[in-house]
Amino acid sequence: MNETNPPPVPQPSPPPVPQNIPCNPYAVVPPPQPLTGPSSEDRTLAMLCHLLGLLTGFLGPLVLWLVKKDSSPFVDHHGREALNFQITLMVVMFALGIATFVLMFVFIGFLLIPVIAVVGILALIAEIMAAVAGQNGEWYRYPCCIRFV
Repeated sequence: MNETNPPPVPQPSPPPVPQNIPCNPYAVVPPPQPLTGPSSEDRTLAMLCHLLGLLTGFLGPLVLWLVKKDSSPFVDHHGREALNFQITLMVVMFALGIATFVLMFVFIGFLLIPVIAVVGILALIAEIMAAVAGQNGEWYRYPCCIRFV
């Protein structure tokens, strides 16, 4: 008796494992930038979003963001960042002002006055850095900023 083994049945190969899966699906990724980069007008408007905060508080970035947010994702990003930073700064300064006023009655509130000055100087530096980044066509995020919008 000549026994022959039947030919092996080919097994299906396992599906390939995708290589482009991010490790954190909830990570904030900036929108894709076009190959040519933001236009000169978009970069100027992004810079203006940040510099208007120096003069008008949150109103300037709010108006500019509302008007131009649909025209460019770059201006939308910088407008939101400037608006969020100005609102955060307003909340922090208001809280520091209230704390200073209340603590003046126990004669230690004057110790918070230099803290208010340091926060103002750091905010000025952050706004200038953001304006320069916007003018250079870079995506910028403020550090220590609450994302309201």
